[in-house]
Amino acid sequence: MKPIWIVDDDQSIRFVLEKALLREDLPTRSFTNPREVLAALEVATDEDGPQILVSDIRMPGGSGLDLLEKVKEKLPGLPVIIMTAFSDLDSAVSAFQGGAFEYLPKPFDLPKAVELIRRAVEESQREEVAEERMANAPEMLGQAPAMQDVFRAIGRLSQSNVTVMITGESGSGKELVARALHKHSTRANGPFVAINTAAIPKDLLESELFGHERGAFTGAQTMRRGRFEQAEGGTLFLDEIGDMPFDLQTRLLRVLSDGHFYRVGGHNAIKANPRVIAATHQDLEQRVKEGVFREDLFHRLNVIRLRLPALRERREDVFMLTRHFLQQSAKQLGVEPKRISDAALQQLSQFSFPGNVRQLENICHWLTVMAPAQVIEPKDLPPEVLGAAPDYSKSSLAPDSATATKPVVRAEAASDPDASMGVAAEGVATSANLEHGGGAQAWEAGLEIEAQALLATGRSDVWDVLTRRFESKLIQTALLNTRGRRIEAAQKLGIGRNTITRKIQELNLE
Repeated sequence: MKPIWIVDDDQSIRFVLEKALLREDLPTRSFTNPREVLAALEVATDEDGPQILVSDIRMPGGSGLDLLEKVKEKLPGLPVIIMTAFSDLDSAVSAFQGGAFEYLPKPFDLPKAVELIRRAVEESQREEVAEERMANAPEMLGQAPAMQDVFRAIGRLSQSNVTVMITGESGSGKELVARALHKHSTRANGPFVAINTAAIPKDLLESELFGHERGAFTGAQTMRRGRFEQAEGGTLFLDEIGDMPFDLQTRLLRVLSDGHFYRVGGHNAIKANPRVIAATHQDLEQRVKEGVFREDLFHRLNVIRLRLPALRERREDVFMLTRHFLQQSAKQLGVEPKRISDAALQQLSQFSFPGNVRQLENICHWLTVMAPAQVIEPKDLPPEVLGAAPDYSKSSLAPDSATATKPVVRAEAASDPDASMGVAAEGVATSANLEHGGGAQAWEAGLEIEAQALLATGRSDVWDVLTRRFESKLIQTALLNTRGRRIEAAQKLGIGRNTITRKIQELNLE
């Protein structure tokens, strides 16, 4: 891991943070003033540059806020934590407009400071993984005339900042189109920020979009920037816009109209300049008629409409996409890519794909783990493709009856989703061991299949269900390994001791 850069003219502060982070196996590099940091950045490589930057505000030889501005010009995605005395609190809050990740008031509680730094590290690592995936993956695939029309539209819109509305069924790839529009626009060097307005509870959505001031509501311990501020100079993708609560539609319209908004609990107008791309699988004209979507907001968003075809409208692309997803799945699981026979491809292309491209991708993951041979034949295809009526109340982890010699494991997802995840993962791991001699990452395929089954039931709490199950099992296993010693378990898991204590309470593991 890259080091955490600490900038403070106070040697005692540097020493305390260095020792605390070293105990957490987090490497550090310290500086006494901003000039040293900027000089080090000039010669730093991708490997020895900072993972995050922790900087004081007032130092001889430069201001931490000036340093923040210069660092963000060079490394816009780098999380920066600003340390501040109480008298500098107003300055620290204003630093958020310059892109600070968080501020740390002095004198600080050392465990809380370490936990904050670890949270910033995790955020930085997630961003690095996402950027790597985006860099390695092709933007979009498709040879069908309908997709060629989409590609031409993306090209025509590449030099424009006009608002775009992307419509299409769930799973058809609306976010991929939004990312392509961003990548080929004049804002490509700015951030791409996505938010699914249907996946966030109404009470939290306003804060997610517009941010909040400290003390705006219970639990608002610090000021937080919203997605509009995070997307400044880049692109803000509002997915499933048709599900946005009516009262928030009014606030969104205001921002789109005059480019200003207020944080929750705030009194100062903030200017926003992201390009907005919206997407929905719903008929917005019908929702306007029903009175659940504002007509003026609809016209404000619907400047350019880009319709994404369903997969059944571009069947000729199934061949190319299947081979691509099989290669992708094999790489993720660390196994040899499977091939698919022409007969199996032909049968697959006749499927209606109600879940569109996302469903095809999931089928390819399933085949990578479950198909008994390296060449996929028609009999190896999942039941829903072979013509059997799919039973989405259960997660069937075996192929069809033609491969009855394989172990059959079924998880009752509808009745006990928490229990089903472990069963599903166990079943897939068993099959993967039989087919691939071990499959170290086979549990991920089990998780993916279980998630697909839960999502198909129409639940709205899939994230919480599976996350709680995963975290509970991980913490219980670590505590078993350390005979109940929490600090040692936290160290083995790579989390702070406060984090494991909080998680044990939240997950009722006492």
